[in-house]
Amino acid sequence: MHIIVGIDTGKTSAIACLDLNGRLVHSAHMADAGVSRLVSAIQAVGVPDVIATDKPESTGLVIRKVNAAFNSVLYAPRKSIPLSEKKIAAKENNIKNPHERDAYVAAMGAYNTYANKLKQAERAARERNVDDIDALKSKIIHRYSMDEAVRNRKANRLQRSN
Repeated sequence: MHIIVGIDTGKTSAIACLDLNGRLVHSAHMADAGVSRLVSAIQAVGVPDVIATDKPESTGLVIRKVNAAFNSVLYAPRKSIPLSEKKIAAKENNIKNPHERDAYVAAMGAYNTYANKLKQAERAARERNVDDIDALKSKIIHRYSMDEAVRNRKANRLQRSN
């Protein structure tokens, strides 16, 4: 499964994983989690296309290393997200842990950045008879044009059938 992962690092770290439709599929927090533990926790859920943080200046070493482990796109918001907005998002999604809340807000920020393109990719996949919509969406996140992404998905399908 292709996912968008928000990460909150610190003494207690957290991840929040969204599918490429913006739905929360997993969240967790852990004490003293290093890069390898975060990578393992993410791998257990899926393949991250985006690693996100909730602070513009928070692309620290741990987040950059996790991002490099997956060759994902790194996302950071342009400005800090107010605590009041974070609390609203957490309440709407029944997230009680503040670290998971921050990770979720980071993931949602990234999803919202790509949402229009992901919806366009979904329409294009239906119109062009592409069976693996998530893989197509992944290509779009990784800056393929729609035509390149569709051609690539169809080429992969042809190679598998030979």
